[in-house]
Amino acid sequence: MARPGISPDPSHSGGEPPAPRHIAIIMDGNGRWASAKGLPRTAGHERGVEALRRTVEAARDLGISYLTVFSFSTENWRRPAAEVNTLFALLKAYVQRDLQRLKQDGVRVRVIGQREGLPSDIEALVERAEAETVHNTRFHLTIAFNYGSRNEIVRAATAYAQALADGTCKGPATEAGFEAFLDTRELPDPDLVIRTSGEYRISNFLLWQAAYAELLFLDVLWPDFGRADLENAIQRFHERERRFGAVTPGAT
Repeated sequence: MARPGISPDPSHSGGEPPAPRHIAIIMDGNGRWASAKGLPRTAGHERGVEALRRTVEAARDLGISYLTVFSFSTENWRRPAAEVNTLFALLKAYVQRDLQRLKQDGVRVRVIGQREGLPSDIEALVERAEAETVHNTRFHLTIAFNYGSRNEIVRAATAYAQALADGTCKGPATEAGFEAFLDTRELPDPDLVIRTSGEYRISNFLLWQAAYAELLFLDVLWPDFGRADLENAIQRFHERERRFGAVTPGAT
């Protein structure tokens, strides 16, 4: 039996296999898309928001229950201030424009990452989006913003150690106990992690949670990503054999 959070590869009796339950995406390539077209990087980020809208709609239609996207990393603070401000403004615009529609469509919005250091208006907007969609269950959209997996693990480990020390949690320490302190504690582990733009790394994204995820690296730049690319990714996922450390039945 797989540990909680891992979705074993189901058996099927014909027909199309189900979509992966949880897909996580590193949305990469906005800047290169803009540069290739002679546009400012901000134009690439704006088109990237359009790609996110397309992907959320396609994921829901294709039977995916959870979608997690990497929007702004803890390392992105090193970028020029104007670009950082643009990314903040785009998150704000996305939530303000789409929140009502997401609510009506049954989408629950979560934002994971470190809240400390975010502008107060962004933090308030994040809290509003989460509060207004908390009872939705049709589809789960998680936005990793000001997120870094190492930072998340350190925060979780510190909180778990304190809980064990003060008796809030009973020892001994376990993986399940630790996971209860991660930002993703309410989410299943991703089945598939996609990175666009042709880069072959996961860049400090869901390091703990992606331990048994299938990894897929696509050449398409994020602003060009759409339903056909998502369908292709799901098809390639189905071609993988997921064993979770076990041996395939009948293998010698």
